[in-house]
Amino acid sequence: MPDNLHKKRRARVLISAYACVANPGHRLPGGGDYMAWSIIQRLGQWCDVWVITHDQNRTAIEEQLRHEPLASVKFHFVGLPRWMDPFMRAMGSLHIYAYLWQWAAYFAARRLHRQIQFDVAHQLTYENDWMASIIGALLPVSYVRGPCGGAHRIPGPFLRQFAPRARWAERVRSFGQWVFRHDPFFVISQSRAKVIMACNKEAEQGVARRWRHKVRMMPINAISADELAPPHPHTREDKFRVLSAGRLVPLKGFDLALRAFKIFADKCPCADFTIVGEGPELQALQELIRGLGLEGRARIEARLPREQYMATMRNCHVFLFLSLRDGGGQVVIEAMAGGRPIIGLGLGGPALYINEGCGIKIPAHSPEQVVREAAAAMQLLGRDSDLCERLGRGARQRAAEVYDWDRISEQIMKIYENLVAKPSLEG
Repeated sequence: MPDNLHKKRRARVLISAYACVANPGHRLPGGGDYMAWSIIQRLGQWCDVWVITHDQNRTAIEEQLRHEPLASVKFHFVGLPRWMDPFMRAMGSLHIYAYLWQWAAYFAARRLHRQIQFDVAHQLTYENDWMASIIGALLPVSYVRGPCGGAHRIPGPFLRQFAPRARWAERVRSFGQWVFRHDPFFVISQSRAKVIMACNKEAEQGVARRWRHKVRMMPINAISADELAPPHPHTREDKFRVLSAGRLVPLKGFDLALRAFKIFADKCPCADFTIVGEGPELQALQELIRGLGLEGRARIEARLPREQYMATMRNCHVFLFLSLRDGGGQVVIEAMAGGRPIIGLGLGGPALYINEGCGIKIPAHSPEQVVREAAAAMQLLGRDSDLCERLGRGARQRAAEVYDWDRISEQIMKIYENLVAKPSLEG
């Protein structure tokens, strides 16, 4: 824990967190909202924190604060006119809405700064690496950004197999990022940033060379110590259970996972596959299950309450995650915390999470190659129970040692401490 700030006055930190939800409820936890809450509640141990967040988060946060007061954290809820709410819910215009919200957040931050005189301003969420932080660009305070991502792309051989609409959406996403990266306020905010935290290698490489010396690698996903499952070795039983989870959209690669499982299941009659998730690809994936002849052996379950989901996670043998574009991948960290070995792709966040001590990482060259190698990985773990258990223990250890919210928050606090020790000439 940083000690220098206790010897002096506590640092005053402003955090901009468009997404910040205390209790994910029935949703699979993950994303910026869960990350922001997990970090903010810990930073309050060491400094005084003011959080500007969207007013849609008010009910969830105030409910959580009744059960878990945070004495050193003050929330300020900022919204846009209600007639703009449809833009917030529409994927195509969500980023424009979030950008406009950044301006509202800046004016709120400016008023607060006149009263508080912050030492550090931190753009925590919206957690992408291509949208300007108006607070970062204009507020005369030492500025920190991240952890963030977004520079990752779906590899071309996989994108070519997407439906035309999905391919078009990816092209629009890439063009939109190019436009946002050339926004003068993005350039100013990146130039002013003292530290830019990136959550994966693609995000690091996406930072312009003139700013790359500011980059610090920082996970966007982690777990709490109490979520670490006790060691739970499997006994000999009839089924070898494979689990996957996430939103049912093309980029998550569930079609690849099902095709790989088909090859594995043909050689392993005791294999069983469950996908936990909801989304627009549900019907297509159910048709694929029928087309592959996997009825009764592969199923899709709706999102589960968190406790039930974590119990299901701990009860599987292997966690399979073939997502083609995931800056983080919270479900991978949760599977690791549950002591399950991971089979995943060498892309985005999972490329950093998975090593030889906790799972099998597959390069993403082509759909056929991924399907073939994922099936081979399942066959290897299905045959070698000792390897499966050893990788599961390694996954749990890695989650505890690297992907723990307390450790990540301490690293962020040390960044603040260095900035307070060397105050900016601005302001």
